[in-house]
Amino acid sequence: MRLTEYECDPKQLSPLTLAFIGDGVYDLFVREEIVCSANQPVKALNALKVERVRCEAQAALFQTIEPFLTEEEGDVFRRGRNAHTAHAHKRTQEYHYATGLEALFGYLYLSGRIDRIRELFSMRNA
Repeated sequence: MRLTEYECDPKQLSPLTLAFIGDGVYDLFVREEIVCSANQPVKALNALKVERVRCEAQAALFQTIEPFLTEEEGDVFRRGRNAHTAHAHKRTQEYHYATGLEALFGYLYLSGRIDRIRELFSMRNA
């Protein structure tokens, strides 16, 4: 299932490029989950979103889904985790794990594998 009219091969993209789009995908999934769970003021929705998209939350999701990743998915995650970013972060390990998770979500999104993203994302609540 393609969600975009643009053709691109995610295997040819850098891990940080995959993380760039994966960040947006992850953010959208979090927003969808929050909005569908309760009709709240936007300020409250934003506070919930910020808490759930933090690198610590993304690193925790990776720890949950790691045993369920295919070899291909694990490879994409590792490429993202190991990519050198331009800025330093006080929670370096969690930040790298978050970047790996975002790269994985970007890769799956550009591959049209939205159902797989939903499957992995839903494991946060398991």
